[in-house]
Amino acid sequence: MLVLDSSALFAMEQLPDEESVCPPGVIKELARYKDRRLDLWGDLLKVCDCTAASVQKVTEVARKSGDLGRLSPVDITVIALALDVNGKILSDDYSIQNIARIMDIPYSAIGQRGITKIEKWNYHCTGCGKWFKEKNDVCPICGSPMRGCRRK
Repeated sequence: MLVLDSSALFAMEQLPDEESVCPPGVIKELARYKDRRLDLWGDLLKVCDCTAASVQKVTEVARKSGDLGRLSPVDITVIALALDVNGKILSDDYSIQNIARIMDIPYSAIGQRGITKIEKWNYHCTGCGKWFKEKNDVCPICGSPMRGCRRK
């Protein structure tokens, strides 16, 4: 079974032949961007919620890798749904691919090359220079902007 992310659907001209599913948030994103294909695909797309337990597992892994601040709530449900249905994720989102790779969930990119290795992230304050493991919009110490940096 394929689990479709918004980025995959935006890159596709037609739905895959294989059985596909997506979380409700993906449909809402397509609707928000007024994607005309939703009118064509609406009845063909199987929509399914993920479990809270899977969301928690994905969130924990994303927190450890530093991807949590880079994933939207919908991105988290895509990965969680893939866990629940034992599916393969179709997504061009690098953070989704990164977490899928860490969690040994199969994935494929649609319109881009995709990631080649697992990345871990830290966040650096552009003002005081302090480093943080979790993303904040501004530094909790000095209020300067934060920048994501790959861990070495």
